[in-house]
Amino acid sequence: MNLTATLMNNSMLSNLTSYVSLFPSVLTSLESATNITILAPSNAAFSALLNSTAGMALANNSAAIQAILTYHVLNGTYYASNVTSNATFIPTMLSDPAYANVTGGQRVEAIMEGMNVTFFSGLLQNASVMQANINFTGGVIHVIDTVLTIPQTIAATAEAAGLSAAAGALTQTNLVDAVDNLMDVTVFVPNNAAFQAIGSAVGNLTMAQLSSILEYHVINGTVAYSTDLMSGMMVPTMNGNNVTITIMNGSVFVDSAMVVIPDVLVANGVVHVIDAVLNPNATTLTANPTTTMVAFAGATSVSSVPFTSGIPTPTSMIGGGAAAGASSASAAMAASSSSAGAWAPMRTGAIGAAALFAAGGAYMNV
Repeated sequence: MNLTATLMNNSMLSNLTSYVSLFPSVLTSLESATNITILAPSNAAFSALLNSTAGMALANNSAAIQAILTYHVLNGTYYASNVTSNATFIPTMLSDPAYANVTGGQRVEAIMEGMNVTFFSGLLQNASVMQANINFTGGVIHVIDTVLTIPQTIAATAEAAGLSAAAGALTQTNLVDAVDNLMDVTVFVPNNAAFQAIGSAVGNLTMAQLSSILEYHVINGTVAYSTDLMSGMMVPTMNGNNVTITIMNGSVFVDSAMVVIPDVLVANGVVHVIDAVLNPNATTLTANPTTTMVAFAGATSVSSVPFTSGIPTPTSMIGGGAAAGASSASAAMAASSSSAGAWAPMRTGAIGAAALFAAGGAYMNV
């Protein structure tokens, strides 16, 4: 049975059928495609979106609708049984540079959580499979309970996640455009508590020094998801120095900073939230699973979080990106102690539909 007939035969997918029919080129492409997986939001998922402020704006943004539709199409046929407790980052058909700047198409994360097949998208929005393995001539369809969120820019994601110190530091150093416009990046973003812990030192930094520190957190040209991080890796950064990856006692470290929230998908790659600010002049510090290491000698904590002036406070949170910069239950990592980097976070609340279509606008306006 072809795609159109398959969608029309499923009572939960009438809204998706209507949206796809609005874009004949997309429908034609999908009808002729082979070896694809479609994550099909249920009618209830679309209703929840359309009743939101962002959803109401969709009528005037056909490009965003088309981007959303293509983000729900995976390259490859993935049955529910192919999704395991080890995360997989699957390329989608979303490659429009206004919304994504990742080689091979923007990704979704697929993982089995308990008995649920779950897909994570931008801002750690999770969608669970309600009905699996609906075959059609081009591949397979899974009905999901939430519309996926297109990953946003790094700066917009930092703001939405309550990582306001990092967002403010990027703004003050005029690095927002430079970082957001890169292709294929991995960024280790310190949480607010990390910046607060070195608060006494940041006031003495020149803009050049602060820029160099921030660039030491960016890996350009490589999207390193959690499954790609292996103990002993030394990876060059924009700063020119290497960071060292260590996996110890089930925790993942970048130099001496621990990853507390991995795999936050962004428009041009991936963000891993860490619990300390990295120092390009202190690369020999070693990982310590029991103590948060401060990489700036003599630095002490301050009462207020640096760089946050003028940065909006998010109305919702993702993972552990709390407005005060605290991490989620110390990473709540369900990690493997192997060097292969097989680890994953406990997922908590995600930004809802209000942020769903912000990615395109933010990306196009940088």
